[in-house]
Amino acid sequence: MTKPMLEIADLHAYYGKSHVLHGVHLHVNAGEIVCLLGRNGVGRSTTAKAVMGQVVAKGDIRLKGKDILGRKAYEIARLGVGYVPEDRSIFPDLTVRQNLMLGVKDAKAIGRWNIDDMYALFPRLKERENTPGGVLSGGEQQMLTLCRTLMGDPDLIMIDEPTEGLAPKIVEQVGIFLQEVRNRGISILLIEQKLAIALDISERLYLMGHGHIVFEGTPADLKNNEAIRKEWLEV
Repeated sequence: MTKPMLEIADLHAYYGKSHVLHGVHLHVNAGEIVCLLGRNGVGRSTTAKAVMGQVVAKGDIRLKGKDILGRKAYEIARLGVGYVPEDRSIFPDLTVRQNLMLGVKDAKAIGRWNIDDMYALFPRLKERENTPGGVLSGGEQQMLTLCRTLMGDPDLIMIDEPTEGLAPKIVEQVGIFLQEVRNRGISILLIEQKLAIALDISERLYLMGHGHIVFEGTPADLKNNEAIRKEWLEV
């Protein structure tokens, strides 16, 4: 039986007095792409932030069997979690190459990825190597932030809305990128609103509504459940 990379159970999270997550449960196995779907505002991003120690939370969060709830964000990152937030958070005054090198946690360690791998995955980044991040297009910035996170050699990467606002061709590139990451044994928790990419690349998925999980299953299960899609996902 595959051992979970990430296990979340009875997770509650708060912004001040606002109770956002209400007993969330999910797991991501080693080398698996799992998609967390749902409308805006239902708690998907908060779930990722709770894993990273960025919001007040209680419950159970385990990485490779180790309890990580309550740890600092930098400690969680060092344990092997990479996080790509929705706002991309690149450094606009630094070049593409400098942004990528900032992702390296230990310059002495030999990880699964190097800068040449990043340029092979996204040749456009090689072309823009010496360009400041702030003048890149939205698609190029998304490529950069994905690759910068990989340079830290995570075992699990959480990615929040990577295809938001991107042209269809770039969305396709991102999908290929995620599958390549998975093929190298890295687990992915993908937070998405677009059903098409979720059905295409994920092994399993969860659907969130009002701060809790309302559906879990395979892409085929969700495709065959029109009532759930209409109630919790479709506009």
